[in-house]
Amino acid sequence: MIFLTENQEQTKLKPMENKTLLDIANEYGSPIYVYDAHKIESQYNRLTSAFSKVKQLKINYAVKALSNISVLKFITNLGAGLDTVSIQEVKLGLAAGCKPENIIYTPNGVSYEEIEEVAKLGVQINIDNLSILELFGTQHPDIPVCIRINPHVMAGGNTNISVGHIDSKFGISIHQTPHILRIVENTGMHVNGIHMHTGSDILDIDVFLYASEILFETAKQFKDLEFIDFGSGFKVPYKEGDIETNIEEFGTKLTKRFKTFCKNYGRDITLAFEPGKFLVSESGCFLAKVNAIKQTTSTVFAQIDTGFNHLIRPMLYGSQHQIYNLSSPEGRQRFYSVVGYICETDTFANNRRISEISQGNILAFRNAGAYCFTMASNYNSRLRPAEVLWYNDKAHLIRKRETFDDLLSNQNIIELT
Repeated sequence: MIFLTENQEQTKLKPMENKTLLDIANEYGSPIYVYDAHKIESQYNRLTSAFSKVKQLKINYAVKALSNISVLKFITNLGAGLDTVSIQEVKLGLAAGCKPENIIYTPNGVSYEEIEEVAKLGVQINIDNLSILELFGTQHPDIPVCIRINPHVMAGGNTNISVGHIDSKFGISIHQTPHILRIVENTGMHVNGIHMHTGSDILDIDVFLYASEILFETAKQFKDLEFIDFGSGFKVPYKEGDIETNIEEFGTKLTKRFKTFCKNYGRDITLAFEPGKFLVSESGCFLAKVNAIKQTTSTVFAQIDTGFNHLIRPMLYGSQHQIYNLSSPEGRQRFYSVVGYICETDTFANNRRISEISQGNILAFRNAGAYCFTMASNYNSRLRPAEVLWYNDKAHLIRKRETFDDLLSNQNIIELT
């Protein structure tokens, strides 16, 4: 299965590719998420190739982007570790077969009890709060800790995903480095890593390089580091002609700077990243069936059997997913507003050119691999969709579609008199 690249027209989708996706929709129903394992692998290889001249490279996949356990197993089999933000994600990673030492846990605002519970599982702890750092260092000085720094760099494609600016709730301010050093000295704790993450959908690699210099300046103040984690946030193309982060250029420039840092530091350490969207976004395709065509005085609506309960990114972030008509890719192009069945406005696209749509057609949303199913809900008491992994030319059902019984499974019906 090969989805369209950003430079291809919708009408150039090959019939066999159409048939593959349509067969999946026919067999497993709609709406449904389909992920191409081979695209995930090619993205992983692209990133590792860009940094092939780094002696010690570690890719930790951001579980929050797509957390299906079969996907986690596939990615860890490629050689990646996992970046997690909750104890549940840690446990999913362990259940997928990832070794504890290959999991980094970077929470924000969680209870201290959760951090201690995760530490018992043997994963790498990453702390972004001075008070938590001091408490953990006092009680567990022998457990290695990574520290998340806030570089005060505004970066990201949307304010909701820009997390490195001065008012962000994430990370410890670079201006508080003296406080960090005092805590480390007083507790005798072992700091083995320095980390940052500025945001997602970053276009300009100079933003990464600028923030990296801040991280390098901070890192050199810690003498026993094993790794520096530069986060991620690489931009992927979402529509025809869209631009993306130049990973190859970034790899060349950061590799050179990282080697210089290691030389001045006195030894080689690991360069780490935690990509999520970069690895899985383009692998995903979301399929939905057209319930009806509704013509108003000014607009033609294609009403589909899903809503922001299944794909909230267009409504939450203003993201634009390319939409094409699988059932009739060669049809005459018309303008449609694609909308869902939720009781509030859930518009996926306004006046988008799509091959002529009829009731019963299957529409496909590109770039539906990251932050799509993982943000799905049961709003309006709708059921969450199934997931399929396309692997070795075969469709594998990796999550069953929910049933009405699933909605009731954790509810207790009380007796009313």
